[in-house]
Amino acid sequence: MDLAFATQAQKFPARIVCLSDEASELLYLLGEQDRIVGVSGFSTRPTEVRTKPMVSTFRDANFEAIEKLDPDLIITYSDVQAKITEEAIHRGMPVLNFNQRSVSEIFEFISLIARLVNQQKRGNDLMVAYETELRAIVDVSRAFSRRPRVFFEEWNDPLISGIEWVEELIDIAGGEPVFPELRQSRRAKDRVVSPEQVIERNPDVIIASWCGMKVDKEEICGRPGWGRIAAIANGHVYEIQSSHILQPGPAALTDGVRELHSILAQVAG
Repeated sequence: MDLAFATQAQKFPARIVCLSDEASELLYLLGEQDRIVGVSGFSTRPTEVRTKPMVSTFRDANFEAIEKLDPDLIITYSDVQAKITEEAIHRGMPVLNFNQRSVSEIFEFISLIARLVNQQKRGNDLMVAYETELRAIVDVSRAFSRRPRVFFEEWNDPLISGIEWVEELIDIAGGEPVFPELRQSRRAKDRVVSPEQVIERNPDVIIASWCGMKVDKEEICGRPGWGRIAAIANGHVYEIQSSHILQPGPAALTDGVRELHSILAQVAG
């Protein structure tokens, strides 16, 4: 019997199905896009990813189509894709579910994916570049005359405040989240706030990003009692695309934090 475990251990997944945008974008950035054989219909970064076979929404997957792709790895994300992950396991498919919630966990995700496709050097280079830019943004933000108080609205009904990596990036970009006590709540239902609480915290800025849906600024400004919130009274209500800030990967560490910083620089003066 040939026990060639060492040789087998050096093999890397060659046919990967990415069911979340950050995984597919990262593989492109690592130069390993040819390993991707299927993606989610919500994948948008880079634009070339739209040429890959689309085999899922964010919550549901077409397993018959996935099986035909013969993947040696499926990458899923968070409890939202728990049912997809479970079904893949039941079907005997190799699946890896990430649940990164903080900036440090995003860096861990990048490091692990880079190792999975034997691109540790390129992964390290990416992380160094991201960390360098984040530090530069922190340095510039220190010159703000004040740190604007920010309500980040992750969803509108019910109102959900920002997930941990978003709140951390607001800090880095020069702002002060108005619900700091909720940032480490990993489940969305634990970050639900009432309209009255937002009024009471009186943010200088409201930044909204509704996953998969365009933000309705008129609806936000027209909520009962919200006209006396400083952000609305002074016209500081903004939208950031969810694919830029709610993607826990390269997008949030680049476009997402840059847009946050640009908004806060305007408000801080």
